[in-house]
Amino acid sequence: MSKTIDRRSVIAGVGAATAAAMVDSPLLAQRRRDELTFPKGFLWGASTAAHQVEGNNLNADLWVIENLPGTMFADRSGDATNSFELWPTDLDLVKGMGLNSYRFSLEWARIEPDKGHFSSAMLDHYKAMIDGCRARGLRPLVTFNHFTTPRWFAAQGGWQSPDAPDLFARFCDRAARHLAAGIGHAMTLNEPNLAGLIGEILPPELRAGDARMQMAAAKLLGVQAFRPGVILHVDDPKRYRANQMKGHALGVAAIKAARSDLPVGVTLAMIDDQAVGPGSMRDRVRERYYGEWLRLAARTCDFVGVQNYERKRWNSSGALPPPEGARRNADGAEVWAGSLAGAVRYAWETTKLPIIVTEHGVNTGDDALRAWLIPAALTELKREMDAGVPVQGYFHWSLLDNFEWGFGYHPRFGLHAVDCNTFKRTAKPSAAVLARIARANRL
Repeated sequence: MSKTIDRRSVIAGVGAATAAAMVDSPLLAQRRRDELTFPKGFLWGASTAAHQVEGNNLNADLWVIENLPGTMFADRSGDATNSFELWPTDLDLVKGMGLNSYRFSLEWARIEPDKGHFSSAMLDHYKAMIDGCRARGLRPLVTFNHFTTPRWFAAQGGWQSPDAPDLFARFCDRAARHLAAGIGHAMTLNEPNLAGLIGEILPPELRAGDARMQMAAAKLLGVQAFRPGVILHVDDPKRYRANQMKGHALGVAAIKAARSDLPVGVTLAMIDDQAVGPGSMRDRVRERYYGEWLRLAARTCDFVGVQNYERKRWNSSGALPPPEGARRNADGAEVWAGSLAGAVRYAWETTKLPIIVTEHGVNTGDDALRAWLIPAALTELKREMDAGVPVQGYFHWSLLDNFEWGFGYHPRFGLHAVDCNTFKRTAKPSAAVLARIARANRL
């Protein structure tokens, strides 16, 4: 019986033999280790924000809003997770997970509770936190303003006030002169690209309710307008955004004046927007939500902080629903492992700046979803890094279940659960997943 061997069979046979020989190849094994191993000095961390964890932030704009009769906020922040007192415990959690960095924010309302009055005691409080990070071998990444502003700032018009950029720059100058020596990386503002736009992507009743709360707060305080830093309804979005952009630029200059070698950036909320079909809206959406801030960052920043939680697929008419069978978070949005890598790649392609993932996570009561997402997303991120995208660190949101603005304490983003009565922190299984990766510096 004869047997015919064609060219394809020969090539396939040779390929199979070569692949088999490579299975035990030291070169292939090393390549696989390289693909799974993160660069030396990669920043592994978790993130928090002052108002969301500190508690009793009495001089902040949101304290007024949260405590209004008939407020739309699901909960008042109250004691939060009591991190103003328990910050050493939080730093021990970060250190205990094998992380090497911690991102937290300064609370402007504590440092400048009255216009022009700067509290040395509060500046020393944040200096103690920075020193506490350093003593534990943690690199402190400090956000100078994470949404909330002083009550007096909101009562004079907030970010729509003509002198808002200069007032923010003055705060940055005072804080940086006291704190910059110990900071690892600084960020001016948190997600300013959402200002004046976030109301578009939320139900209309939330924007209308926010407008009513602003009016009620202004009436309570006897002022013409009360515009907090966490805001859905913006009556002059163009001015608001222009003032934040100027405030960022002046803030960078003030921080650099205090310490010229300190890396300074800004954090941006970025969905992984994907084009589907001819005439997709994707590029128009990207320009509207990120364009001007990415261009400004490219001119003013040393790095960009990317904050990603989901992807959206856009055709010519709008956003498509999640695919059938997709994993979903507590809000029903798709949880897709590749979204972080996609957002990071776009930020780098647009700015050519180093990237730090300053937030990434998932709102879910099912910690198994979080435990799945962390390594799955980092695998996709590492592929982008291997392809040349300069990612310097990954910070998970959040270290703790905490106060999530108007949604109160219902969302669950934390690597640790918190008992609201005793403030006991309890690690979730996902914390061990991130810890294993961080300690090994590899997947």
